[in-house]
Amino acid sequence: MRIGNPLTLFLWSLAMVLTGCSREKTDTKKEIASGSPNIVLIVADDHGTGDLGCYGNQAVKTPNLDYLASEGVRFNRAHCTSASCSASRSVILTGLYNHATGQYGHEHHFHHFSAYDHVYSLPVLLEELAGYRTGRIGKYHVSPEQVFHFQEVMQANRRNPAAMADSCVAFIQENRDHPFFLYFCTDDPHRSAAISDAPLAPDAFGNVEGGQEGVEETYFTTDDVVVPPYLPESKACREELAQYYQSVARVDYGLGKLFDHLKDAGVWDNTVIIYISDNGIAFPGAKTTIYQPGINLPCLIKNAGGANKGSVSNAMINWADLTPTLLDVAGVLHQAEAKLRERYEPVKEDLFTTVNGTFHGRSIIPVLENPEIEGWDETYASHTFHEITMYYPMRTVIDGKYKLIWNIAWQLPYPSSTDLWASSTYQVALKGGTGMYAGRSIEDYVHRTQFELYDLENDPWETRNLSGNPAFSEEMEKLKKKLYSFQERTNDPWIMKWDYE
Repeated sequence: MRIGNPLTLFLWSLAMVLTGCSREKTDTKKEIASGSPNIVLIVADDHGTGDLGCYGNQAVKTPNLDYLASEGVRFNRAHCTSASCSASRSVILTGLYNHATGQYGHEHHFHHFSAYDHVYSLPVLLEELAGYRTGRIGKYHVSPEQVFHFQEVMQANRRNPAAMADSCVAFIQENRDHPFFLYFCTDDPHRSAAISDAPLAPDAFGNVEGGQEGVEETYFTTDDVVVPPYLPESKACREELAQYYQSVARVDYGLGKLFDHLKDAGVWDNTVIIYISDNGIAFPGAKTTIYQPGINLPCLIKNAGGANKGSVSNAMINWADLTPTLLDVAGVLHQAEAKLRERYEPVKEDLFTTVNGTFHGRSIIPVLENPEIEGWDETYASHTFHEITMYYPMRTVIDGKYKLIWNIAWQLPYPSSTDLWASSTYQVALKGGTGMYAGRSIEDYVHRTQFELYDLENDPWETRNLSGNPAFSEEMEKLKKKLYSFQERTNDPWIMKWDYE
């Protein structure tokens, strides 16, 4: 090429500059990627904290999850921020509360909630900033796809976690020069009434006659199960819990196969593994509520390299912390924060302002390094919809042992999702004549006060609402101020409800 012409010289010089910039960015990404661990984020569907052996339930069989707990850190006070599938998953993948992303409730079918187009998600940031290969399998339940984009989508029966694990082998083994992010989401142990495989499932929790192919199913009787205090003691409840336990055990079996595949590929030691659930067990009183059985969830995290094996942490964390944590693991948290500030600055006045202009959550790396760390004793929850027909906005703060729930539309009866309403556990309680559902009256469950205040230390199942007790008025005012401040800094549209209605 002749470069004597000034215009030609300018274009050639510009091309060299751009090429150099591109090479510098590519080299930086390769350098980051080469030193970064793999990440496997496992999200079960509607799995409660009390339903794993490592959390004290010896009736349900979860040897592989118990093993994962022995390999990492088990969190006792981990919380989702909305006890609803889509809304919760949008928080998991963005580090933002769903009132800020626009994913207020379910994305599928006629519900049609969707995140704003400008939102940045974890898989996109890991790919763009750290050179990760990103892949997902199983339940997705967020939209739009361009916001929550994964490079590879693997297919398998979402009610068969063992088949899902087998479908991930090639993804795990390919291109060892780049770390991978695998998003592994089972349909188990969700109730089957409202999901795609319902016609195949003869019982409430996706269990088929003869068992799922390739799975060593574990079966339970009504005598095997443990009825937790937030559920009613009844034959119907025990029958449904036995079915639920089988679905939980199937998740565990499939994860055992996934762990074996990681070990066979030689990447187990250099892989961060997180196991969580999107929300609580699919029974009334848990899922869709902001009561503890709905939001206090299992969280097991295995560090790369095996640091702090078998530790237990009482630090209070929530799912908004996961995206900044995993970006921190990948070594690109600060770059991600800068990218988000650039993206969100033009829209923050109209939509939302984030903490420090970026994420609502924070990296929990300090907790993983020191599971007994102090000072992590506050968290928030923000729930607005489950199904489109279930408008019932609630905002919650937990500060130490006290928990305040603000039922913003408290004048409305509390709505029930289609699958929970149809559950035999709830129907038997409704028709039983006692007017009670476990430790709470059905009247109080359906018609709630504007505020609910609970002492979680002395009343862990939230049966004694202290909001009307003058002795707790000072605590009420303190928590209201905290809740208002939380809504301010996350630019929650429902903050205006303090001033009217």
